[in-house]
Amino acid sequence: MAADAELLIDRRRLRRRLSLWRVLGIGGLIVAVGALGYRVRTGPDGAFAVRPQIARISVSGFIAGSESTAKLMKRVGESDAVKGVIVSINSPGGTTTGSEEIFRNLRALAAKKPLVAFVDGTAASGAYITAIAADHIVARETSLVGSIGVLFQYPDLSGLLDKVGVKVESVKSSPLKAEPSGFTPTTPEARAALAAVVGDTYAWFKGLVAERRGMDPGQLAVVSDGRVFSGRQSVPLKLVDELGGERQAVAWLEKDRGVPKDLPIKDWKPSKESDFSLWSAAGIGADLLGFDGLAGRLRAVGTQAETAGGGLLVLWRPEP
Repeated sequence: MAADAELLIDRRRLRRRLSLWRVLGIGGLIVAVGALGYRVRTGPDGAFAVRPQIARISVSGFIAGSESTAKLMKRVGESDAVKGVIVSINSPGGTTTGSEEIFRNLRALAAKKPLVAFVDGTAASGAYITAIAADHIVARETSLVGSIGVLFQYPDLSGLLDKVGVKVESVKSSPLKAEPSGFTPTTPEARAALAAVVGDTYAWFKGLVAERRGMDPGQLAVVSDGRVFSGRQSVPLKLVDELGGERQAVAWLEKDRGVPKDLPIKDWKPSKESDFSLWSAAGIGADLLGFDGLAGRLRAVGTQAETAGGGLLVLWRPEP
């Protein structure tokens, strides 16, 4: 009889444990479903959003162009939940190809959604190419705008090599192949060829500004000498349309593009890509050692080293 009683007690304990785990499991399922439902309704990065909203796309740092950014803009354009788009810009520019890519993608997005640019700091050079993709540009009074120009930089190490007694020899199919090399002084012919490429890209940049901002040759000449202008200076120069903050950008969407009022603004971000390199590894090492500032610098240098080597830059105040 005692054994039967103990067996009955054990069974009751087991039932209680099973009941507890069932309750916990059901509770966890409810929480998970609720979290998924919230994600679908709001979407932390907008990916699964169904609730009407204004999408915010941030463009910051060095502009090099990426497939993930192109896919992001495609997703924004295809989302029924997005009623308008704010492109928030704070960048000194980047490569010509990266800036051209983001401009083309934004123009395609503007064909589907009302789009406004907000200069939240700096929109210089390639970042200004990003801004003029929008049909309206709002800038803070003290923001920096402009730097319309093209840059090609390369090191001349020939003097250093002479001092250390190193000579680099090459066999080329033609005199202008692989010029400038950095190991020998640039010849007048190579410099002229590079200047022609820079001049042609500069003409493309100016033509883009004239077309998008409705400038005549005289107005364009004033703003296209490579200078940056403050937001306050930029309005009469036609570089931007309005001074203000993001609220003014939203107000323009509501008033001029018929976007419903009081919609929430949601950040849309590109999916993360694997970007492992020597510089990123060094950045990870600095992170582990607690040198946060150094880690950021290493990653920034790596980005510029890997992208700037690809050719022309539309960049204001590049770091050495």
